Amino acid sequence: MLSIAGLSHSYDGRTRALDDVTLDIPRGMFGLLGPNGAGKSTLMRCVATLQVPTAGSIAFDGIDVLAEPARLRAVLGYLPQDFGVYPRVSAYEMLDHLAVLKGVAGRGERRETVDALLQQCNLWDVRKRAIAGFSGGMRQRFGIAQALIGRPRLIIVDEPTAGLDPEERNRFNNLLSEIGEHVVVILSTHIVDDVTDLCSRVALMVDGRIVANDTPSALIESLTGKVWSRTIDKAELPAYRTQFALIATRLRAGRTQIHVLADAAPDATFEPVASCLEDVYFATLHRQRQAA
Repeated sequence: MLSIAGLSHSYDGRTRALDDVTLDIPRGMFGLLGPNGAGKSTLMRCVATLQVPTAGSIAFDGIDVLAEPARLRAVLGYLPQDFGVYPRVSAYEMLDHLAVLKGVAGRGERRETVDALLQQCNLWDVRKRAIAGFSGGMRQRFGIAQALIGRPRLIIVDEPTAGLDPEERNRFNNLLSEIGEHVVVILSTHIVDDVTDLCSRVALMVDGRIVANDTPSALIESLTGKVWSRTIDKAELPAYRTQFALIATRLRAGRTQIHVLADAAPDATFEPVASCLEDVYFATLHRQRQAA
């Protein structure tokens, strides 16, 4: 169990990146969902001991993370949004080097570890290829392979599928799903479908604060009967945006489909739609912006 309590962080004494964040994250896949700039990466860096928060506490399985960062790093696997490697080194050599840095000292144990990770992450056939020649999806799978060195009990992945094509994204998500059966995995992203597909719980983060925290099904249920849709001409969009609580727009066959949040049909031209986590996300952002 990862417990975060009252976590706050300011970069210059005025810019508040985290605002009293409190979360309990059990074993399994946990989604941290929010727009760019919401504070997700700052929170992940604090948990990963790369950044010291201004206030609050973090504990993981009896480890006081802020007081004992080395103990947390020994059981942590981290895949940041951007990570660097030696591009001309092969995948095998790079994983072997990282295993040494992670404390896997024995040559035989290290070879078994690297071989197993290359197989698990579907990189065995390209193990001798320089990482510079890897596709985006292959680089991300290499990233998760290095995060799994040492059998970590806590894994953090920050925006892992951004920029991947659908096939690579599906392959990567399947790998994360397998890993998440046994350890705590935090998936930080702004891609709603990734959270819907993978996570048993999700927290929504806006402006450094947690504004919702529940199972995806419970969050979706909270919007049942409150999302309405109709198709309009694009020129009508400003008027509808002013008149209704418009939470999302989509272009369909050259016309604009809108989703509106309301307790009852705004008028006879609207039809009810089954809500989804994307509607929850957009509705939450709309409410937060209205309250600001």
